[in-house]
Amino acid sequence: MRALLQRVTSGKVTVDGKTVAAIGRGLVVLLGIGEGDTGEQARFLAEKTAGLRIFEDSESKFNLSLLDVKGEALVVSQFTLYGDARKGRRPSFSEAARPEVAAPLVEKFCEFLREQGVPTQTGVFAAHMLVEIANDGPVTIWLEK
Repeated sequence: MRALLQRVTSGKVTVDGKTVAAIGRGLVVLLGIGEGDTGEQARFLAEKTAGLRIFEDSESKFNLSLLDVKGEALVVSQFTLYGDARKGRRPSFSEAARPEVAAPLVEKFCEFLREQGVPTQTGVFAAHMLVEIANDGPVTIWLEK
């Protein structure tokens, strides 16, 4: 399971011209589910995401977590995080989990984030989404479990 966290001042997902999710200060989480990933991994990454200290305190040091700043999360399923472009010119996505496996694990990840106390919104699984990210910093962190 892979998560690309982007600290944002705002984030929004649009599908077919309609806003389906929008957040203010917090994290946009691009989440990739791989073959063999489990609910245990989803829980670990959700807890890590909620508690990761990547927000600045009054001294501009990364000492505050998403929970500390009472931020929100916008989770967007992103199978392309498993793209392998080492050979040829077209990435292979053979390591990405199939949709019937990935969709429930994305939802579990979101449930675990909510259990941590993080208000969480999502994109639309398997839809063509326009994702607007106002990356703050920019701060982008890669997590993998």
